[in-house]
Amino acid sequence: MAEHQELEAIEVKELNKRASGAAYEVILKEPSTGTPAPPFSPTRKDCSLEEIQKKLLAAEERRKSHEAQVLKQLAEKREHEKEVLQKAEEENQSFMRQSEEKLQNKMGSNKENREALLAAKMEKLRQSEKRAEEVRKNKEKCPEPCRQ
Repeated sequence: MAEHQELEAIEVKELNKRASGAAYEVILKEPSTGTPAPPFSPTRKDCSLEEIQKKLLAAEERRKSHEAQVLKQLAEKREHEKEVLQKAEEENQSFMRQSEEKLQNKMGSNKENREALLAAKMEKLRQSEKRAEEVRKNKEKCPEPCRQ
């Protein structure tokens, strides 16, 4: 500890620097014998019972006010959560309706395409049957040597 006091008693000042090096001035101080000032402590004021009650009432009001503010914030948060959930539900319902409509339209167009394809095949079959009937009639009209 004596070494620490010795270091506090030494003051080092840097002098102007030169190209050849740096110069320092070391100043040794005498140790101070004065005691440091005590930390600031406010003077205690005597409070009356009335002042203490006023302070307690003010603290109670602040506590109630803070509690009311916290409850208000919680209510607003719950309301916001409800709104978000309701909006999400509405979007979900809307998506479901749109998906169902698209599916119905797709199923309807598939049914129409299938019926049109079936009608085209039936028409082709009728044409084929008609052509086969014509060939049979022509074959019957033709005499025996024509058949070979």
